Amino acid sequence: MCVEDTAIDKTPFRKLSGYDFYRDVLGSPKYVVAPMVDQSELAWRLLSRRYGAQLVYTPMINAKIFSLNSSQKHRDKFFDITHAEEGGSSDRPLIVQFCANDPDQLLASAQAVQDHCDAIDLNLGCPQEIARSGHYGSFLQDEWDLIYKLVNTLHTQLKIPVTAKFRVFPTTEKTVSYARMLESAGAQILTCHGRIREQRGHNTGLADWSKIRAVKEAVSVPVFANGNISFWEDVHKCLEETGADAVMSAEGQLYNPALFAPAASTAAGVDASGTTTSTLVKRTYGEGIYIPHAELALEYLDIVKSLKTKTTLSAVKGHLFKLMRPALSREKDLRERLGKISGPHAVDQYIEVAEEMKNRMEVSSPSGGRSTSGRLRDEVEAAGKSIDELVAIEPTSGLKVLPHWLAQPYFRPLTHLCQVDLKGRPASQCVCTPH
Repeated sequence: MCVEDTAIDKTPFRKLSGYDFYRDVLGSPKYVVAPMVDQSELAWRLLSRRYGAQLVYTPMINAKIFSLNSSQKHRDKFFDITHAEEGGSSDRPLIVQFCANDPDQLLASAQAVQDHCDAIDLNLGCPQEIARSGHYGSFLQDEWDLIYKLVNTLHTQLKIPVTAKFRVFPTTEKTVSYARMLESAGAQILTCHGRIREQRGHNTGLADWSKIRAVKEAVSVPVFANGNISFWEDVHKCLEETGADAVMSAEGQLYNPALFAPAASTAAGVDASGTTTSTLVKRTYGEGIYIPHAELALEYLDIVKSLKTKTTLSAVKGHLFKLMRPALSREKDLRERLGKISGPHAVDQYIEVAEEMKNRMEVSSPSGGRSTSGRLRDEVEAAGKSIDELVAIEPTSGLKVLPHWLAQPYFRPLTHLCQVDLKGRPASQCVCTPH
């Protein structure tokens, strides 16, 4: 081998970084669906893209579990390469997220999927107890040397960029220092979740957008803002207040997958390019669209059935309970049926429940009347009214509650965390948890 050949062989792989990657590979997305365990699976990603999501993450994959068994059958349970749908043309742009505490395990896992996605994300934000026991997510945030090595290993060894999603610290100064460390390690996009590690479950509280803005002003790579996104109006308010390049939503988008679809759309289903993808009836409120949740459930289930890639029944059931939550408290028999479904024909049974929910929610004729089940149609009362006239205000919290047949955000009641509201408001004004 000649000297010139040797030099060529040692030339490192060149890849786009920072804003070049954000613009030329990802397409400058503004609306991003977060990585969610057992919830941002392929079927949900495809539904999300129909309603304005421009970038979607996979559920978090545990690099230790993924890497220690190299059989494709095992790995397909987490990211199905065999059927060529995950990471395929309809599933891009896509970022695969891993949690890890071992650089070698993380690298081996990332290399196995790097040809089927656009970037690898490191989870540094999970606050759950399983992350504490597994020693990953936000429970690594005090081990900066380890985190640097995790990120830098991917940065120097992968063909695609590495990104990182993290939670803020109690102080802005430490949060900014942390973000700068991640950038120096090689992270090409930073997603900043404006909550501290202790904010989770019923103690979730409010995200602090001011810390996200501080991160944005301190680094030179794109920054995604995460937290407090419930309505379409929140998306642009967040972009304005944080200066972030994009907004990421987790639970807000789970309860309303049309969160990123503006009312200006000419149809209910609009993909990232503005193409009509659905004929569903929509209602507009403010600047967003709100679609009957049973219609969304049926559309999601249709996607599930169309795929070769298996969707776990736990994921399907979780989505249906969240989507139809506004009505399931009323339709208790359907809630009970939904909870009992299992077995090989579960998806067909889920469809039956969603169709029955749809029948109970919609108007059957201009004059109203009763459904086949004998129930008065819920939307009869809405005839001739705008959604603004139908929105109720919850008296305790002052939050807007949309008609119960529409997909909409869910707000958890706060507990003692009201005493440490990150926005500086009095505890008496901090009465809910927007996501």
